Amino acid sequence: MCRFLWILISAFTLVANPLLKFTTPIPWDQIQPEHIKPAIEQLIQEAEQRRVAYVADKSTPGWENAIAARERITKDLQQAWGLVGHLQSVNNTPALRAEFNAAQPLLTRFISTLGLDTAVYSRVKAYAATAEAKALTGDRKRYLGIVMDDYRRSGVALDEAKRTRLLQLRQQISQLSTRFAQNALDSTNAFELIITDESQLAGLPETARQAAALSARSKGKAGYRFVLQAPSIIPVLQYSQNAELREKLSRAAASIASAEPFNNRPIIEQIVELRRELASILGYKNFADYQSEQRMAQSGQGIKDFLSKLETQSRAAFEKESAALLEFRRALEGKDAPALRNWDTQFYTEKLRQKEFQFDQNELRPYLELNKVLTGMFGLVKQLYGIEVIELKTIPVWNPQVRAYRINDNSGKELATFYADFFPRESKRSGAWMNGFFVGSSEGGKGTPHIGTIVSNITPPNASGAALLSHSDVITVFHEFGHLLHLAFREGSLLALNRTNVPWDFIELPSQIMENFAWEKSVLNTFAAHHETGAPLPDALIEKMSRARTFMAGSAQMRQLSLGTMDIQLHTDFKLNSDYGSPVNYTRQIAQRFRSSPLEPEDCPICNFSHVFAGGYAAGYYSYKCAEVLDSDAFSKFKANGVMSRKTGEEFRKAVLAPGNAKPANILFRDFMGRDPDPLALLRRSGLAK
Repeated sequence: MCRFLWILISAFTLVANPLLKFTTPIPWDQIQPEHIKPAIEQLIQEAEQRRVAYVADKSTPGWENAIAARERITKDLQQAWGLVGHLQSVNNTPALRAEFNAAQPLLTRFISTLGLDTAVYSRVKAYAATAEAKALTGDRKRYLGIVMDDYRRSGVALDEAKRTRLLQLRQQISQLSTRFAQNALDSTNAFELIITDESQLAGLPETARQAAALSARSKGKAGYRFVLQAPSIIPVLQYSQNAELREKLSRAAASIASAEPFNNRPIIEQIVELRRELASILGYKNFADYQSEQRMAQSGQGIKDFLSKLETQSRAAFEKESAALLEFRRALEGKDAPALRNWDTQFYTEKLRQKEFQFDQNELRPYLELNKVLTGMFGLVKQLYGIEVIELKTIPVWNPQVRAYRINDNSGKELATFYADFFPRESKRSGAWMNGFFVGSSEGGKGTPHIGTIVSNITPPNASGAALLSHSDVITVFHEFGHLLHLAFREGSLLALNRTNVPWDFIELPSQIMENFAWEKSVLNTFAAHHETGAPLPDALIEKMSRARTFMAGSAQMRQLSLGTMDIQLHTDFKLNSDYGSPVNYTRQIAQRFRSSPLEPEDCPICNFSHVFAGGYAAGYYSYKCAEVLDSDAFSKFKANGVMSRKTGEEFRKAVLAPGNAKPANILFRDFMGRDPDPLALLRRSGLAK
């Protein structure tokens, strides 16, 4: 009787499990941690049944039974895991983490095994040799070519021992990456600093003080609470006259996840070595060559050359700026004032900006209230692309802070639904990103909308409920919405040619081109108004902001080049058990040449480098600089034709956004600009070249 009851309860749990069948709207309010492992186990069983049926099919291979059927094997499983992975990033509770960690090895093993399945590969290969396959055109031809190249790169043609080792490596890397991200989150959350003496907050803007007081009250504490999330720490480093306060926060931020119990140092060593071994088994000189082969850079050496050239072109400006900043400090404090330390650089940079441009970035906040920013941004894309963004008030979300929207084309056709999760939480990882939950398709003449999300950690609402953003926050929102538009506008007939499959050094173009609009006066005038009085952002303030745009551009360039160089050097030249020492020591040496202040003993530049060790940017962080070259050049066409030109917007949508990965990236750019990228465009925009 008890066994029967247990079986009955188990069956009911599976039937009621919202992860087993993808439905819209996504039932975020119903997904519970206890659903995760049972759902993944069942979906793996169902995928295995489809795999068995696929390899047992002895009929003549065609597109439907060889290619489309192969994609259907894991479609339900991957969609469910996409939701689970997202929740792990934005709602990382102990219960959810435990279930995620239990299910992840099961999923990784199945997906990795499938990718190395020789029987599945044989059927795909047999189809590729048919007359039907050779006659393919358009999206299908492009997709089959990508599939066959992916198989070549997967190791499926290697002997059994090597395939077994590849399977082990991919499982280990996946689990280590998850541990890296969880350590970074836990280490960030483990720190707080409570200040009860208000005199220690001298120089701190009122908005930052209010936020710190609100944070303290949320924890039942008196005074002001500071944490390592960006909206809390950045105003302190920029404005606080209390050097001791700046130092405490700076040292804590620089050492995130660098010591027990959240130590990422050994995890980094393991990941780097496992990636090196994986690339070697697959026949590549290094992991960067493996990663970049299908990208615009094409090789690790190509990436190194790109970054090295930018470093050379930027170094003179960087050194001049560094010297000027130290000279400025000594002009204020006397010739014996000490050299700048990590916690001084942003503070004196902000003071020098105010002196040279009579511009304080904090002056913008009252005019950049989030709701008005969103209204302006949605109005901009309506002007550029003829789309309508409509808020959805009643669909389920994963947190009360989250908003939901629908994007309709000018014909009224729904293109996409998306969610927006803007503010920091302790259960949410740092940074900003876009995820696609469901990639729609026009296959067979049916139009199914896309579903995605934009996530950030921008300035949260104050006590009165107004989220008053920095201009940097505004750029972040525009950036992630650019990624979202790349998903929403994809028009192709094949799911696999969506925006997330474009080369990684091209994927940031749609996001970074959106950033440019946040600097344009004509765009700012559509939303920048005082949150209390409604007064427009003064022209004089816009002019000051524009003139200060290239202030310390060499230093800003060097920061990004430092991150890109550490990443690429780790995945090309670095070797364990050599003169290089540990990955942390090796990258500290690299980082120092890009900095004007000395690294502190506790500084670990890569211990919180989640893009590379827990994201998709391994040997790919250079992509941001590569895309800056592309976006600075491409935006010149918008400037020439009128910033909000519908004609130019439609051309960009048709040439770059809608095709997804239906064409090589260099051709997409050429389709829009009529030529190859101008390599000096970024330097000109940054004021580093004429």
